[in-house]
Formats: sequence, C-alpha cells, structure tokens
Amino acid sequence: MTRRVRWLLVLACLQLGGCATARTLDANKPGAPVVYAGTRLDWYALQGGCCPVERFGAEAPRYAAVDLPASALLDTLLLPLSLAKALGIGLQVTGGG
Repeated sequence: MTRRVRWLLVLACLQLGGCATARTLDANKPGAPVVYAGTRLDWYALQGGCCPVERFGAEAPRYAAVDLPASALLDTLLLPLSLAKALGIGLQVTGGG
C-alpha cells in the first residue's frame, strides 16, 4: 500500500463523523446560516466559537481543519440551492429520510 493510499484512507476515516455541510443541512435550524453553512461552521470551530449548536443547529466536526476543504467544495456545489433558499425562492425540493 502506497503512502498516498494510506493518507487517503486516514482522511476518509476522519470524515466518517460527517462533514459540517451535511450536519448543517440535516439540522435545518430556523434562522441558521444557509449559504456556505458548513464552511462557516468549520471556521467558527477553528476560531474557538463557543456555541455551534445554538448558532448553526449542529455540532462542529471533531477535525474542523481537515473538514474545511471538503465542506467548502460541497458548499460551492450547493451554492445555487442555498442562495435560492436564502432569497426565499421555493424550489419544492424534498428528499432525505
């Protein structure tokens, strides 16, 4: 097993706790930030924020610095949907559990 494969496996295991973007989407807390919410939650945790559940509706990942790039990527991919939500445009999208 090469060093690169081992590194990718370690990163994958760290992400099993859930990325911040998925956590904030699952929380669906009224009044919580929507645009780049996962990235903002990671940054909040890195800056020593005291109350992520009250602000974002979800706990920050244990390794916020590791999660930050993945959350930024996912938040960017979901940006059109989060902007529509923030602007109050109803897309009538449902799913999940």
